[in-house]
Amino acid sequence: MLDYVDLERDLSSEERMVRDTAREFVEENVAPDIADHWIEGTFPTELIPEMGELGFYAPNLDGYGLPGLSETAYGLLMQELEACDSGLRSMASVQGALVMYPIYEYGSEAQKDEWLPKLADGEAVGCFGLTEPQHGSNPTAMETTAEADDEGYVLSGSKTWITNSPIADVAVVWARETSDPDRPVRGFLVETDREGVSTNEIDEKLSLRASITGEIGLSNVHVPEENVLPGVEGMKGPLSCLTQARYGIAWGAVGAARDCFRTALEYAKERDQFGGPVARFQLQQEKLAEMATRITTSQLLAHRLADLKERGDLRPEQVSMAKRNNVRMARDQSRIAREILGGNGITADYSPMRHMANFETVYTYEGTHDIHTLIIGNDLTGIPAFE
Repeated sequence: MLDYVDLERDLSSEERMVRDTAREFVEENVAPDIADHWIEGTFPTELIPEMGELGFYAPNLDGYGLPGLSETAYGLLMQELEACDSGLRSMASVQGALVMYPIYEYGSEAQKDEWLPKLADGEAVGCFGLTEPQHGSNPTAMETTAEADDEGYVLSGSKTWITNSPIADVAVVWARETSDPDRPVRGFLVETDREGVSTNEIDEKLSLRASITGEIGLSNVHVPEENVLPGVEGMKGPLSCLTQARYGIAWGAVGAARDCFRTALEYAKERDQFGGPVARFQLQQEKLAEMATRITTSQLLAHRLADLKERGDLRPEQVSMAKRNNVRMARDQSRIAREILGGNGITADYSPMRHMANFETVYTYEGTHDIHTLIIGNDLTGIPAFE
């Protein structure tokens, strides 16, 4: 794997163990079949409990049986999972950053005791319900409502583009108390077997195919008061979760790009044309040099974010910069890798075109590239362009 400036030389023994464990798991259990899953539009659900046994879900949290690993270790895990496929990283990222994190950070002790061990082990699967059919980049305009009654709340509305929803046991659903736009947004733990809940799968995707994506339909779904996340009100709740997930994406993008580079480099050194390997041509060497440089600068940004996060200084705008930069980098470099592979690069035998297709989704979800641009612009100028 590409590590041009020897960043991984400074890893702790624990961080090396996490990296190597994830890499070995991917190579032995996922990589041999991931292209088939991508073509068929399926996810290897049988691996979910094994990923839990290995501690792949929210390992940077501690307590409740969670490992409490460093933020670098968590980033390395996301890097290795996405080096295989974005769908694999997405599953673990949603489970940990978007489901376990809000329960851990904002849940009651009873909620933590009930859900965190089961989610960590992969015994239960969770999903995160924020995006709606008419409200993606502007979640503050959400139409999903929670009407209070004598025993709790009645939820009505719909969420879409929800990773894991068709296989989820619980959904972290964000809804506004009544339809009054001045009422706060609250988080609710909604078991998917409750009456009125539907989780239809979205199929025929042309990107992120090795990922189970669906909707959450809420038709007068009653949830008791004890299912409300008590520790947060307003958009701070869902947005803080997205910051956690975007941090993992910034690392994951580096992993996918490194896999593209490795594949392209090996191919260029082995592919014989005009009496020798194509790697000897200046045009190909320029592509490889540029790929290595772009990947390395993104890798440096990810490691810097880990340092800031570890000491509690990481700002959401810095995460936006890393998500924006690293995903764009991976999207661009996967295309260059495919070019080096020539016609063979369009087959499932090689990973770059699969990564390239996946990154059309990653470029858009968890905040589109354009929205992250405006977040950074607002931070630099103090002028919000999206209001």
